[in-house]
Amino acid sequence: MNVRTLFASLLSLTMFNLMTASPSDVGAPAPVASALTDAGENLNLADVYAENDYTLVYFYPKADTPGCTKQGCSLRDAYEELTDKGVAVIGVSYDKVAKQRAFKEKYNFPFTLLADTEKQVAKAFGADGMVFASRSAYLVHDNKIVYADHKGSTAQQATDVLNFLNQ
Repeated sequence: MNVRTLFASLLSLTMFNLMTASPSDVGAPAPVASALTDAGENLNLADVYAENDYTLVYFYPKADTPGCTKQGCSLRDAYEELTDKGVAVIGVSYDKVAKQRAFKEKYNFPFTLLADTEKQVAKAFGADGMVFASRSAYLVHDNKIVYADHKGSTAQQATDVLNFLNQ
């Protein structure tokens, strides 16, 4: 590969990365998208919003990696407290259904994981990256985003959400 081709490739990747959507902010309408669950069934987020007081949609780069595991385990460990406050939890990454299922089973996650292989959910929230979903979390209430964590905590994700809900 010559220098010109390499430069053109790098420029294209940079431009593609700049064209991804901005992350959703507080007050924005809740994005509607669907993807396959860890069980291989289609899940439309609009249905989840309608059935729950709150919906936490959190994004993680890759199943069964250290930071993503800490983030999921944080939410698992606080799951009862979250559900007592009316929160449904949905985890999202670009991993395939089988990988999501194995991740959920390995760590006993009591919530649904979405296999966003087409990146539609991540794009809707502005959490889409070139290779991985951007670690982030969004709390939806009454079809609006009421909390947005654009950096996405790992071990503190549940604490951050619960602190918001307790304010």
